Amino acid sequence: MRSLFLLLASVVGLTAADKPNVLFLLSDDHSYPYLSCYGDANVRTPALDKLAAEGMKFRRFFTSAPQCVPSRAAYLSGRSPVAARITRFSSPLPRDVVTFPEVLRKEAGYYVGVVGRSYHLDGSGKGDDELGKFLTEGGYKTFKDRYDVVQTGSDPQAVEQATAFLEGRPKDKPFCLWVNFSDPHHPWAAPASYRPDPATLKLPAHVPDLPGVREQYADYCAEVNRVDETAGKVLALLDRLGLAKDTLVVFAGDNGQALPHGKGSLYDPGCNVPFVVRWPGVVAPGGDSSALLSGEDLGPTVLAACGLKSAAGMTGVSFLPVLQGAAAKSRDHVFMERGPHGSAPVQVGMANSGYDLSRAVRSERYKAIYNCTPWLPYGPVDSAGGSAWKSMVSLHAEGAMAAGLAATYFTTPRPVYEFYDLEKDPAELNNLSGKPEVAEAERALRLEMAKKMIADFDYLPLPAIPGGQPASKGKGKAKADASADRAPLFKKLDVDGDGKLTLAEFGVGRSAADAAEWFARRDADGDGFVSRAEFLPGSPQGKAPAAK
Repeated sequence: MRSLFLLLASVVGLTAADKPNVLFLLSDDHSYPYLSCYGDANVRTPALDKLAAEGMKFRRFFTSAPQCVPSRAAYLSGRSPVAARITRFSSPLPRDVVTFPEVLRKEAGYYVGVVGRSYHLDGSGKGDDELGKFLTEGGYKTFKDRYDVVQTGSDPQAVEQATAFLEGRPKDKPFCLWVNFSDPHHPWAAPASYRPDPATLKLPAHVPDLPGVREQYADYCAEVNRVDETAGKVLALLDRLGLAKDTLVVFAGDNGQALPHGKGSLYDPGCNVPFVVRWPGVVAPGGDSSALLSGEDLGPTVLAACGLKSAAGMTGVSFLPVLQGAAAKSRDHVFMERGPHGSAPVQVGMANSGYDLSRAVRSERYKAIYNCTPWLPYGPVDSAGGSAWKSMVSLHAEGAMAAGLAATYFTTPRPVYEFYDLEKDPAELNNLSGKPEVAEAERALRLEMAKKMIADFDYLPLPAIPGGQPASKGKGKAKADASADRAPLFKKLDVDGDGKLTLAEFGVGRSAADAAEWFARRDADGDGFVSRAEFLPGSPQGKAPAAK
């Protein structure tokens, strides 16, 4: 009888371990490394530092987009924003795209909810009552059907809503609660007590050291300090209710800071965010990982931690083995996308802050960016009217901005392709795309990007793959080797067999004007003859003759 009791107890224990509670805390516009546990002295974040000390902090966690709506779609759906069909900022999450809390609710009996700042995934009819009515009556607002509790509110209200959720939850069910904070999103209005002295700040290399820049970074850091305090109140709630030991806690940012090079851009400050996981008894305290992780990976990881398989359509990779200390990494590349931002329509003369189409892939060392709307000049998302950007514009107008910064922020059109060696250039200011020394690495990343775009049914054209076969022409049947096709024609024209063509030989069957123009294009070395090597390529290597 005693042995049967021990067996039943062990089974119950395993079941409980397979069903941890889940608390997902999400700050807004929060770039890495803005937690003091990462060594950043600009901020004071004792509550989140304590969380990291009791679990594991990650240094290379990347959201799937530098914007809140598509980023949150990836977090919840376990797939890219492109695959989830939510790259337009105001889109509702399609009903057939399942979120990980829904899986927990349906397959494991979890009590699930979302509280705090808008979760952003029910669409936006902002500015038009008819659109709002259409979204509601058309069944596009789905989250009240997906979750048991759906509430929105300010950061103080988020704490109150989380308290009501946890205190009122069914005691016979595990829970999954997603708490959204507004800080450090605009407006930056934290009290002075949270604000560091601008003169003491260490600025990143991707911005110039100007008084206006320092002022805005101080405003931003104040918001980070305040969200730490707010998050700490929710974590204290777990302790007060005796839930901490049975709860898997995740803290993350939804995208990067709303400052130049950050939010809205595919540079690291736009997508690299703080990411901390605490899971007592599973995640060893004091963990510090540089493994590449993607926003797509959260859903599959939480489901695996709760003993469930990924839902259909999830493409993220579970990093549960990394959390358990059984693996150093789970993936070699992360992918990011950028689409429209906000609800404003396209306008002539707009900057890329409101509308941009771009993709990026990052490995541990390199990053490739593919800009499909390069004619749109750069503009920082949500901060174009701030003192930082205004002072940078003035500095550039005076011709006093450093070359790398000027090229990054004020080149129009922007390059279609960007490529960075992050080991040598972590600020991403020196575009190496097309340079021979990185040709192999650039080709490899563009191939990975193209594969991801194909797998996700991306609507953008694939990037060019350097060093590959010539592009198809006509009806899609490319000639395997243009040189081989032109060789018989050269032999026919070279009537004297001396291995080169005179203008008279080259011009057989052509008009005099046409022959003269194309002979000049082919005669790349300007010696008055077209050699076999100059004749065979499908496209001439020389320049067109100057207009007379």
